[in-house]
Amino acid sequence: MSRPFFHGKLLLVLSIYYFNGVFGREAVSVVKGIEFETQKGRHVLHHKGRRRSALFDFDVMSFGARADGRTDDTRAFRTAWKKACESSGSVNLLIPKGTYLIGHIEFTGPCNNVSSLTVHLKGYLKATTDLSKYGFSAGWVEFGWVEGLTLTGGGTLDGQGAKAWPYNDCPTDSNCKLLPTNVKFMAMNKTVVRGITSLNSKFFHIALVECKNFKGSKIKISAPANSPNTDGIHIERSSSVYFSGSHIGTGDDCISVGQGNSQVTITGVTCGPGHGISVGSLGRYRNEGDVSGLLVRDCTMTVTTNGIRIKTWENSPGSSAVTNMTFENIVMNNVTNPIIIDQTYCPFTSCTSMAPSRVKISDIYFKNIRGTSSSKVAVALECSKGMPCQNIYLENVHLDLSSGEKHATSTCKNVRAKYIGTQLPPPCS
Repeated sequence: MSRPFFHGKLLLVLSIYYFNGVFGREAVSVVKGIEFETQKGRHVLHHKGRRRSALFDFDVMSFGARADGRTDDTRAFRTAWKKACESSGSVNLLIPKGTYLIGHIEFTGPCNNVSSLTVHLKGYLKATTDLSKYGFSAGWVEFGWVEGLTLTGGGTLDGQGAKAWPYNDCPTDSNCKLLPTNVKFMAMNKTVVRGITSLNSKFFHIALVECKNFKGSKIKISAPANSPNTDGIHIERSSSVYFSGSHIGTGDDCISVGQGNSQVTITGVTCGPGHGISVGSLGRYRNEGDVSGLLVRDCTMTVTTNGIRIKTWENSPGSSAVTNMTFENIVMNNVTNPIIIDQTYCPFTSCTSMAPSRVKISDIYFKNIRGTSSSKVAVALECSKGMPCQNIYLENVHLDLSSGEKHATSTCKNVRAKYIGTQLPPPCS
């Protein structure tokens, strides 16, 4: 084939692509063995007879989304996802700039023929405030049973939680109805979440349940300090999870590591306002899984009600273990309870203690923890009298009182901690 002829054919193909893209027509064009196809919300260039999929794009605007902030765009999103999941090869779900009003929506798989699926969220999603639109314990936006998903694009998910928070009675009622989580990931594998913002969730902002190989970075989470149960990131029954370089300010734990997790790494996270980074609460239900292999490093807490915390319930119906955890290079700025192990945890106004916690805590390392404490007790290690903590190490801890008065103090129960290097406050006597 001569070079001029090849160039001419290529220009013709590109011209067809441009024409169909601009005028929105559905067409199939064949030019001597090269087939170009455009369909609603989808484009692919391949060789006729030997289909080699290129990149498939599915734009929610092509499926009827209005992006005016008033019209319910849920159906358009569902249809676009269905088409994307039924496609093949590398797939993009496009959510352009604009404001989209969205109700409860499930982006679920498996997407059997898709090798990778990227959701480009550039728009601003607003959750409906009508709580009847959500099921019990449902999320607002749910991803489930998909492998190779990427969620990115710099967009925002606004849960509009202020109108729902007055209906949250979980702080006082142990049998409360859970409000919707902003974004929930269930049984996902090889997931990447990068550069998104979550605002004012009705309940948790981001929740992971039974996920593997999950990487989150450059995430921004924001809700008022008095917003109830608005945990920034909650992780449960998941493994090989990595969060980095994120900013979280909310009304509950910035990150909570629940039961059944292993190999979780958290680095470069700034937290505040909020309740710090917590393991737990654990030991409330039967058959809870162990938690092991947690690394929290290079994080900063500012004006939080806790710093690093491990919390377990008394009266545990079953036994479990918390082991092999390291908290390293953590800066505390005017933090209440910078280091705390609490095995008598109870968030309700009154709790009846019948038996000590049956969660066994061991091999926990606090290294290079520095800054200021707003509480006189800066280090509180209160372990279970039924299962005392073992192998608790504190290395180079320097926490001054933010008031500038005297020295902070330590308290210990049912534990003999081991100390290395600088210790301020002084070790428990």
